[in-house]
Amino acid sequence: MVAVVYSGSRYANWRIAHKGTETIELRTVGINPFFNDEKYILQVLNKNIQLIHNAEKIKKIYFFGAGATSKERSEIVSNAFAQFFRYSKIFVHNDLLAAAKASCDDKAGIVCIMGSGSNTAFFDGRKIIDNNYGLGYAIADEGSSNWLGKNLIKAYITQTLPADINLLFKKKYDLDKKQILDKIYKQAHPNIFISSLVDLLTENREHPFVKDFVKNGFHVFINTYLVPMIEKYGKKQPIYFVGTVAANFQDYLREVAKEHNIKISTIIKEPIYNLLNYYANKN
Repeated sequence: MVAVVYSGSRYANWRIAHKGTETIELRTVGINPFFNDEKYILQVLNKNIQLIHNAEKIKKIYFFGAGATSKERSEIVSNAFAQFFRYSKIFVHNDLLAAAKASCDDKAGIVCIMGSGSNTAFFDGRKIIDNNYGLGYAIADEGSSNWLGKNLIKAYITQTLPADINLLFKKKYDLDKKQILDKIYKQAHPNIFISSLVDLLTENREHPFVKDFVKNGFHVFINTYLVPMIEKYGKKQPIYFVGTVAANFQDYLREVAKEHNIKISTIIKEPIYNLLNYYANKN
């Protein structure tokens, strides 16, 4: 059996194949070594019955995730997995490589992630050459669910949301300023809470405020990261987007890209399917 895992901070999607055919599909909470230690990751694995039943059958695992940006952080994942999947070879890579493999296969292109976080990179067909270094939810992640959630919170607390959106926020989350700040500054995994607020925008995506709000995030991302990447590697490079925000608001994303005279080749919501095909057929 071969397992492929694609994880953001909020969710990790798993696909397991036997002899090239998918046999198991599941989702766990996100695994991000920037926030999670080995003990936490093992707890996540031990809560899933399907993983427990198939742990000894899986011979190779390809994990791609946000936060796996250095040898030290990648080892947090590989060490935890090695304790659970005792007979498996484990390969840990960052989510940018996953997006590149799912989008470009073995060809060159500019790859953008727009999910719980955001990033962009140039892929030469074999490896990631250049990226914006994944500055994370606190100071970057423009256009992502983290960035949108953070700005939505600020607008709610400062009472600058339209009255109807403000009411929807209050009804959906039932949180006051003190509770919100407690979740962000005192409780564990604030990025997951912040990212989850994008659900309100997705549910009300046709509202004029939401459209402008989301499009503004896309403008910031494109101006900050994508335009410099295009200028560096050339306008002829195909451009790909991967992630739930890019997919759920792809009409808005394409509108913004068009305003910048940028053509997006494809938008993939969940790269896990392409990754499974890529690696299952190579084993």
